[in-house]
Amino acid sequence: MWKIEASGRMDKDFVLLILSSPSGAGKTTLTRKLLESFPELRFSVSHTTRAPRANEVDARDYHFTDRRGFEAMVEAGAFLEWAEVHGNLYGTSLAEVDRAKADGCRGMIFDIDYQGARQIRAKLPTVTGVFILPPSMQELERRLRGRASETEEVVQRRFAVAKLEIEHYAFFDYVIVNDEIDKAFDQLRAVILAERARRTRRASLAEALLRERKA
Repeated sequence: MWKIEASGRMDKDFVLLILSSPSGAGKTTLTRKLLESFPELRFSVSHTTRAPRANEVDARDYHFTDRRGFEAMVEAGAFLEWAEVHGNLYGTSLAEVDRAKADGCRGMIFDIDYQGARQIRAKLPTVTGVFILPPSMQELERRLRGRASETEEVVQRRFAVAKLEIEHYAFFDYVIVNDEIDKAFDQLRAVILAERARRTRRASLAEALLRERKA
């Protein structure tokens, strides 16, 4: 199992990125564009106890498991974060990061809410958090209503939850307003590039150059 560095030391080649937002802010679209632009990144596939939907594939959309199996993983400390939502269990496993590193990926994207983000940061202090905001609450409501498959009750519930989630924006390192998808993506792309150039990721290279000069 992948071991968490107690020191919080950064892996110079591996970026852990949390993307969080209220429903309707455009996070899914931005995540897809990010994975297209950075194919060396891996999207974290969560475990869940809910039944798969008609178009969902195991290990692609979720790792589907039963409650007993999920609870056994909790007891074994296999999750970076987990929660129960509407009677179903959801969690992000440490093994996802293991597999990504073993496959030579250069980072992992977690799509989770602020509660899951807090759990992950408690274990991985160097994780980078990005919160996606809508340009206005009016626009957010319009986007939610644009989903023709959802009832008025669902729209109102999602809108109420969105207000709660936005209250926690200050927990994240970066805040991106998605008023125009291409503009928001440019900012998100810049976050990845900036994190790769962070001093703590490049210190070993700088020190090697200094030793080379002294030799």
